[in-house]
Amino acid sequence: MTASASGLALAIASPIWGLLGDRYGRKPMLIRSMVGGALTVGLIYLVQTPEQLLALRFLQGLTSGTVAAATALVAAETPRSRVGWALGVVTSAVALGGAIGPVVGGVAGAVFGLRLVFLGAGILLLLSTLPVLFVVRESARRRLGGPRVPTLTLIRQRPGAVRALGVLISAQGLINLCNAATQQLVVLRLLEMAGSAVAAVTGIAFGLAGVASSGAAVFYTLVTRRLGYVRTTALAAVLVALSVSLIGLSPWVALVVAGVALNGLFSGVVIPATASMIGLETPPEAQSTVFGVNASSVALGFCIGPLVGGGVAATAGVPAALLVVAGLALALAVLIAAGAREPQR
Repeated sequence: MTASASGLALAIASPIWGLLGDRYGRKPMLIRSMVGGALTVGLIYLVQTPEQLLALRFLQGLTSGTVAAATALVAAETPRSRVGWALGVVTSAVALGGAIGPVVGGVAGAVFGLRLVFLGAGILLLLSTLPVLFVVRESARRRLGGPRVPTLTLIRQRPGAVRALGVLISAQGLINLCNAATQQLVVLRLLEMAGSAVAAVTGIAFGLAGVASSGAAVFYTLVTRRLGYVRTTALAAVLVALSVSLIGLSPWVALVVAGVALNGLFSGVVIPATASMIGLETPPEAQSTVFGVNASSVALGFCIGPLVGGGVAATAGVPAALLVVAGLALALAVLIAAGAREPQR
């Protein structure tokens, strides 16, 4: 419930923060998101009731959005020839943090208690704004004469960009829907198969997935140089579908763990590749707004994914739910192959 509240709030607020980033600067929006996240996470230390926790999580979604702000800043400041690699590094860092964070949080919670974990996380996030404040530089913003050109008008100046961005933003939402549903269903699947060892096996599976996703996000550009963005991304989406099917159909725990790792590997190609295509399709003056809208799509994917996976699992079983997710990944491959275009580099 708290994750859904945070995701819903992020989906509502991200386009607004993105528009403000294009108007007033992307670096200020990144600092704003980090400070907002630090304060709301740290204040969870003081929570006394479930309602207070829900309210803070909703407020966290409204005020944070660090990944979207960082992505927009990196996309706008990186030379076009290096956008794919740079956004891959960003995605790699996010994936690695997602893999390591639960482990560190779990150990710290066992040693210090959960309240101090939230307080410590808030302090660390606040301290991490210092390198952004003193090291990161944003290019001087161009002052255009006359009235400000609306974002949609800027995008329409590039023929076909509106349709291409619509496809790519939808693809980002769909791959994150698949990932959110799969993460939930993997736990249920391993509960059925691993018994008392489920905690250790689940930790290994998600750890491998995080490492695989992190590595793929950095090195996927080696493939795009040969196949292009569209072919690479569509093929990776097909392999995501096969990996999720393996999780649902395998009778052995080891193969389920392998399927989770492979899903992380191929998702680690789809997410940065589509983000790079968004960056290459978007005019520099509209980067923050477009990535803000994209953050809304991603947040909605995270909100809807567990509902889809849980709803199907409750009526037809966990393996059937995983096959439905695999079908959605195949639909993603069709969407990219039929609707996306190879961006100019």
